[in-house]
Amino acid sequence: MLIALVLGLSVLALVVAWGLRGYVLRQDTGTADMRKISDAIQEGAEAFLRRQYRTIGLLSIALGALIYVLYAFFRKPHEGEPAAATLALTTTLSFLFGALCSGIAGLVGMYVAVRSNIRSASAARSSLNKALQIALRGGAVSGLFVVAMSLLGVGLLYTVLDGLHFAPTKIPLMIVGYGFGASFVALFAQLGGGIYTKAADVGADLVGKVEAGIPEDDPRNPAVIADLVGDNVGDCAGRGADLFESTAAENIGAMILGSGLAAANLGVFTPVQVVGLMLFPLVARAFGLVASIVGVLVVKAREDEDPMHALNRGYMWTALLAAVGFVGGTYWLLNPASHPDAWWHFALCGVIGIVTSIAFVYITQYYTEYRYRPVKSIAAASVTGPATNIIAGFAVALECTALPTFTISAAIITSYRLGASSGLAHAGLFGTAVATMGMLGTAAYILAMDTFGPITDNAGGIIEMSHQPEAIRKRTDRLDAVGNTTKALTKGYAIGSAALAAFLLFSAYLDEVAALGSPLASVDISKPEVFVGGLLGAMLVFWFSALAISAVTKAAVNVIKEVRRQFQADPGILKGTSKPDYGTAVDIVTIGALKAMVAPGLLAVGMPIAVGLFFKLFHLGAETVAAFLMVGTIGGILMATLLNNGGGAWDNAKKFIETGEYGGKGSPAHKAGVVGDTVGDPFKDTAGPSLHVLIKLLSTVTLVLAPLFV
Repeated sequence: MLIALVLGLSVLALVVAWGLRGYVLRQDTGTADMRKISDAIQEGAEAFLRRQYRTIGLLSIALGALIYVLYAFFRKPHEGEPAAATLALTTTLSFLFGALCSGIAGLVGMYVAVRSNIRSASAARSSLNKALQIALRGGAVSGLFVVAMSLLGVGLLYTVLDGLHFAPTKIPLMIVGYGFGASFVALFAQLGGGIYTKAADVGADLVGKVEAGIPEDDPRNPAVIADLVGDNVGDCAGRGADLFESTAAENIGAMILGSGLAAANLGVFTPVQVVGLMLFPLVARAFGLVASIVGVLVVKAREDEDPMHALNRGYMWTALLAAVGFVGGTYWLLNPASHPDAWWHFALCGVIGIVTSIAFVYITQYYTEYRYRPVKSIAAASVTGPATNIIAGFAVALECTALPTFTISAAIITSYRLGASSGLAHAGLFGTAVATMGMLGTAAYILAMDTFGPITDNAGGIIEMSHQPEAIRKRTDRLDAVGNTTKALTKGYAIGSAALAAFLLFSAYLDEVAALGSPLASVDISKPEVFVGGLLGAMLVFWFSALAISAVTKAAVNVIKEVRRQFQADPGILKGTSKPDYGTAVDIVTIGALKAMVAPGLLAVGMPIAVGLFFKLFHLGAETVAAFLMVGTIGGILMATLLNNGGGAWDNAKKFIETGEYGGKGSPAHKAGVVGDTVGDPFKDTAGPSLHVLIKLLSTVTLVLAPLFV
């Protein structure tokens, strides 16, 4: 009944997503000039993703073959496990299935997003509310599809293996490859999309705004279509793959901890309750899907209202309903007769996760909205030039790691203590797992808000490039400003959920190592090898970030050269008498992004494997990898927070000046703000979001390959 409920609600969410897709596609598509621009964006985005996913597909097949060989021929068999050939097959197939589902989820979300922009732009000519609803519901197709596909994938794998009569408590460890496959695809999707979007954005801004003095999204800029394409492949497809793998990995990690909790409390749970304990993460996620559907459908804004208020109301409805679902789910499934108070301890853990997600949304708004002190301080520093803008912005980036760290720390400790005080043995870690489920309970709505960002950004570009009246552009500017905030808060939410999920997955790794016969009571960093493992984990975060940012630099330089070449070769472009060659700029960015994403991606996958196999020679493979994972996760959380919020603050400092402060557009302060925004671009849209995925990839790759390190 439980698995039928999970699969049924997943299918319901997919049906609702399909209905929202139909609603969006039925809307008016504007004038012929608007459609021409929209078609160019759509064509560029789909061409890039075809080439990107072809590359990712080949890499996934190669890695799947390697996993099979390592499992079948190089790992030692452990007591109580299925045969080596069986484990090799199930792990490899679940890896490939996870990679496939992640790719499909990203593609579907992007397919609707690039068709929503023109419809939101057209609606903005008459109604702010209609444009808002089209953009959010277009984004909700991505949000619902991503979370439902993640849930459906894990549920189907469980159903198949249960039907083959494997023990329920063994199944989670047999399908860890699903989370690894999702993480692998997400890393390359986020990296490739992030490099593409920021190379195009930086190139378009530096030559267009700073050198030529033309507005943003001006049709005379040869890189403007590449810039608008980049919003979709980075923020829609990339972030969709990111949150897909968050939910997939967290579901499986929580199932592993549920299995461990049942094993530590023999006789407390009946066989039926053990299955309920393990499937609780899937049931909780399904309830979150229903809450997100309601949240999306209730959003409505008055014409004179700040659109962010309408989106926040929808989010609060989603959070409230998700909390109700959690309380009901814990009472139903985490309520053994011998421990009648345990369920409400876990219910509170789930509520803590939901409150943590709300806290992250508001903390991110504080550091990235221009209503507040941090962004205003950067804008004020811009008056004295680009150097002081960058110094002030970097100070804000460093500062903004504090509040998220306090919030995560409080959530982890409180949920652990609540779980531990439930009366069940070894329930503290499961309490943190339930908190992680709570934080990810609103993931579908959060992703809808994230995809809302590029849809409204593109809508504004379409209005600008098709020369619509200034009053309409002001309306889309309001939505675009809100879209910038929603993109920033989604990154904050993603790093918060990554932090909680990473702690959960680290605990699952320790459980798996214990199940393999090498329990780790602690990770002893006084051992030189273990200390070095932790140091290598922290270093990986910096090296990976450097590769991602330098990739943007290389691709952006090529874009800048191309835009300058076109301006010099044809002076009629800037006069408005000639049309620029958009296609060449799109091709340059596509080729540059696809080449550049491979090196950091392979580094992220290869380094934990190399560390584990090398230190296994000293009989410390599992413990050294644990230190690598733990310290790398801590460093990754702090660095991602710095990059995400710092970049968002720089962006909105520029937008604050564009509202008329400190001289407005074209002033020296504005030019300094554009330089700061350009520095922050690869921070917030390339390296930062890719680190979310790196943190979880480290956990999933070590979960899958832990048997090789023992």
